[in-house]
Order: sequence, then structure tokens, then C-alpha cells
Amino acid sequence: MKVILFNGSRNENGSTRTSLNLVSEELNKNGIETEIFWVGEKALTGEIDALVDEAIEKLQTADGIVLGSPVYYASPSGEMIAFLDRLYMKGEKYLRFKPAAAVTVARRAGTTACLDVLNKYITYAQQPVITSRYWNMTHGSNGAEVLQDAEGVQIMRTIGKNMAWILKSIEAGKAGGVPQPEAEKKVWTNFIR
Repeated sequence: MKVILFNGSRNENGSTRTSLNLVSEELNKNGIETEIFWVGEKALTGEIDALVDEAIEKLQTADGIVLGSPVYYASPSGEMIAFLDRLYMKGEKYLRFKPAAAVTVARRAGTTACLDVLNKYITYAQQPVITSRYWNMTHGSNGAEVLQDAEGVQIMRTIGKNMAWILKSIEAGKAGGVPQPEAEKKVWTNFIR
């Protein structure tokens, strides 16, 4: 089994990466392979289609995902939003029913609003949402500060444990003959007539 963790920070090795590493380490301890995919600035420099195509290729063999972003103005980074807008429109069929967690990192505030935005992508594609023992967030201006956030570190570890448990439960269900739901064709309602 494999989980792709998307790093939506402009800083490849900053506080978001530190938080994702904590989730990844716990997944690895539970026998789940992981890969951190850096969105970076390509989403805003005319390379978004190639970036999304690369992500979709990886998603075809992934069993779950984690969306990680720093908080910019109480929202995910612009790069992450641009990337997710394209990814979920172009690659929804590769995301559907794959468990997903959203992770946000802030110096101080805005994390819950940022989580709300990220979770809307996840629920759009019928993905089971992976939670922790509190909201999926850490605090710190850099990786070293994130590691000082004892509660945040525990939250990241718990996301990894919960993701591993859900992935193994899905695998056991499939082995036991429990079919995955079929996605219905979307119904579009327009209230303006």
C-alpha cells in the first residue's frame, strides 16, 4: 500500500514538510509506503499541467493521500489551490474513494479556515476523511518549531496511525468480498431559471 503526501508549501523543506514527515514516519512504521510530492512554485509558473499529469500518474498506484499546506491569509497557499483545482477536475476518478487527510501548518492562526478549504476538495471526490484526536494542524514558523509543538506532533502521528488502520480495513474488506461503492454520475442542479 502507498500514500502520496502533497506538500503545498513554497519552501520544500519547511514546516509543512516537517509535519508531513511525521505522518509519513507513522505510516512507514505500519508498513505503508509513502512519497512526498512537492507542489512548489510550478503550479504558478506555467507548468501546472505537467505537474498535475505527474501527480495523476502517481495517484494511479496510490491507496491514499495527504494534502499539506502552510496557512497563507487563513487559506492554503495559492500554489496548492491552483494545483488542487486542476488535480480534482482532471484526476477525480483516480482520487475517488481513496482515504485522505488534510494537514495545515501556521505560525499562529488561520489553520481551521485552511483545513476547511482542503477538506472540501477531499469530500468533493467521495474520499473518506482521515482525522486525528484534534484538528489536523501543527504550529511553528519552521520545522524545528513544529517539532516543539508536542500536541501537533501527536496529532500528525495519529493521522498516520488512523490512515494505516483505514487502509488496512479497506484492504481486508475487499479481500472479504465487500465491494467498493459505485460512483453515480453527477447530477448538476442550476437554481437560476
